[in-house]
Order: sequence, then structure tokens, then C-alpha cells
Amino acid sequence: MKCELCKQEIERTFLGKLIGTYLKDAKGKKHTVCSRCQKLRQGKDDILAALKA
Repeated sequence: MKCELCKQEIERTFLGKLIGTYLKDAKGKKHTVCSRCQKLRQGKDDILAALKA
């Protein structure tokens, strides 16, 4: 699975879980974001604003 902000492959743990997160927008659509992009943009609103741009 790829990060929707930086388009890089998101790493997984040995159990197959993402090292990152899923975010839901106002319409309920899930977006995947890696941990590096989470560190760069603090807060859910900042990440969702970057996804729209």
C-alpha cells in the first residue's frame, strides 16, 4: 500500500500491519498516510488539507 501524500510504499510490521495510519475525511473515505508524513504535518486537519491540494 502506498502513502497518499508522498506516494512511497508504506512499511509493514511482521504481522502485516501498516507503520502509519488510516484517516477518514468528511465523506468517510479512508486515506493511508505513512509515519514520516505524520511527523511532518501535525494534526488530522493539516494532513487532510494536504491531501486535497
